[in-house]
Formats: sequence, structure tokens, C-alpha cells
Amino acid sequence: MTRKTRRLWLVIACLACLGTAAALILRAFSSDIVFFVTPSQVMASPPPKDRTVKLGGMVVAGSVHRERRGETPVATFNVTDGQAAVTVHYEGILPDLFREGQSVVAIGTVQPSHDFAATEVLAKHDETYMPKEVAEALKKAGKWDPRFGPPPSADSWNKMTVQDARKNTATQPATN
Repeated sequence: MTRKTRRLWLVIACLACLGTAAALILRAFSSDIVFFVTPSQVMASPPPKDRTVKLGGMVVAGSVHRERRGETPVATFNVTDGQAAVTVHYEGILPDLFREGQSVVAIGTVQPSHDFAATEVLAKHDETYMPKEVAEALKKAGKWDPRFGPPPSADSWNKMTVQDARKNTATQPATN
């Protein structure tokens, strides 16, 4: 082999190793990415059942039900973005700041029945904080326009009931 041919094979081998390393890194990252979804997105096109996602919105007033299975506390509540509501099931202790009418982010998977099985629930830390993803979802849903002031207060969401959220979902036209 000539010197030029050996150099070409070395460059090809280096490029193959670099390509393989890049593919392995991208594959590893893709399994750890957690996407943010809103209840209306879950109802329109749910993510795959094995995909972990963050579900964000406001806890619907009157929808929180707590019970115990053995020693484990179990909570069921609805989360809405003002256009659709999704039922969340969570086994564990809810955060101290979790309340009806407050913004919440639940991490977990969407079930075939469009219910959400949460492995973690995150609640806001004071009355002025709203997770960035929830604020973006409210803007996108047309429930808040930043030009007209701050996001809706928790008090306005406290007035929304489970029936109101379901009624809003039923009146929404199907989108493809």
C-alpha cells in the first residue's frame, strides 16, 4: 500500500469511529428527553405509552380525591389548560403546596385511557410563581395574553369545576 492509500484508510476509520460515537451519544440522550405536554395535546394526540412526559396545567377545583391503599396515599385529580382536562393518578405524598386551582407539573406516562400515571408531582412555591411551561400553554390555548397583564390568578381557576372543564372539552371541535 502506498502512503496515500494508508492515509485514506486512516481517515475513513476515524470518520467511522466518530460517526458511531455520535450515534451512540444521540441515542442515549433521546431516551432521557422529557417533553412538556398540555391536557389538550394529550387529548388530541397522546404520546406513546412508554414515553415519559411532563403534564402541566392547573388543578381543577373539586377534582382532588385522596385515599389510602395500605400504607400508600393515592391521589386522583384533574389537570386542565382551559380547553381540556386530564385525570392524573399519583401514588405517594403530594407536595405541601399542592392545592386546587394552583398550577402543577406532573411527570409520568399517558395511559391508553388518556389518564395520566404520575411518578412525580411538582407544585408552585408561592402565589406569584407559575411554571414557564404552564404559562406558555395558557398563552397557546388563548387563556392568557401577556400584553394584558399577568397570568390568570389561582382564584379564577378555583371557580372552574370538573364539569366546566369537561364541558369545554366536549364543545371543542376535533382537530386533525
